[in-house]
Amino acid sequence: MAPGSVLPLADAVIKFEDLSGVEIKPGENPYDALINACHGFAAEMQARYATHRNTRNAQQREKFLTAEFPGLSIDPILLRLENPDIEPGFQDPRNCLVFWARPPHHIVTLVSHLQNLLAKAAPGLWLMPAHRLHLTTLEVAHSRTADEIAGMVSAMRPSLAALTGLTFARRSRLVKPIISYDLSAVAVSFLPASGEEVLSPPRAPLSSEDHAAQKARDQDTYTYHHLRRDVFNMASERVAIASRYVVPSAHITIGRFLTQKDHETREQRERWIRAIEDINKWLEDDVWDTKDGGFLGEWIVGQERGLEARSGTLWYGGGRTILGGEGF
Repeated sequence: MAPGSVLPLADAVIKFEDLSGVEIKPGENPYDALINACHGFAAEMQARYATHRNTRNAQQREKFLTAEFPGLSIDPILLRLENPDIEPGFQDPRNCLVFWARPPHHIVTLVSHLQNLLAKAAPGLWLMPAHRLHLTTLEVAHSRTADEIAGMVSAMRPSLAALTGLTFARRSRLVKPIISYDLSAVAVSFLPASGEEVLSPPRAPLSSEDHAAQKARDQDTYTYHHLRRDVFNMASERVAIASRYVVPSAHITIGRFLTQKDHETREQRERWIRAIEDINKWLEDDVWDTKDGGFLGEWIVGQERGLEARSGTLWYGGGRTILGGEGF
């Protein structure tokens, strides 16, 4: 590869379009569009999130099983990072600034189990290390130079404590995990809660602030989409937000494709899709709404750790934490 040339990104050929039916107007907070379309009702927001992920999975299933299968979209940057012999000395040039929600221990345990199941169907799948798992609440900027990101961090610094601490009082729940996938990666996606039984044990003792937060959480009047809106509003007071995409999705990327060998034949691809559909059936039957099972699928955002402001080359869970908020 010639020095200074730009690698094509795997994500560049994957469309991240909103499939929920919501139209975002130019100049508005993009998260307000769905909230307004749903009149703020959690049940309607959950339905929009479900429509998006179900429609997208159906589209991707068709792409995997079509006779004109285009092949997987291999990430050339991750491939070089994982296999240094391809281009010795290669470094990811893409610096970013984000706010992440980190999954609590019980979600990490569930993800690790799902990764093991997927690896049986595709042994060549690159798996996101457990300590790097994250849910992107807001992508402020991406693919910038280190100096550009440093300037944005400086501009945002006065607001970082308030931003990373949002989840302590503004608590939202995510439920009903399934495997979502496309030609480049695989993820665990969640839905905003809407009246499901609260499965996580209460934290005791509770302050008056905690009581208010728990009431909002238990009634699901404040959803994860509201949290995303609030983070966007606060961050945009300091810098211009330049996210790659805004879709109704709450997902943790858990694996990426670095080889075609597990999906070269139709039989292999059918086995892959069947494995995903079997896992999703198991999740729905044995994990959703299950309090005393082996795995818990509910995630109250902010459990154990608050939001993290993070910068650097963090496309695959790397980078550095600038500030982390208080967990509960």
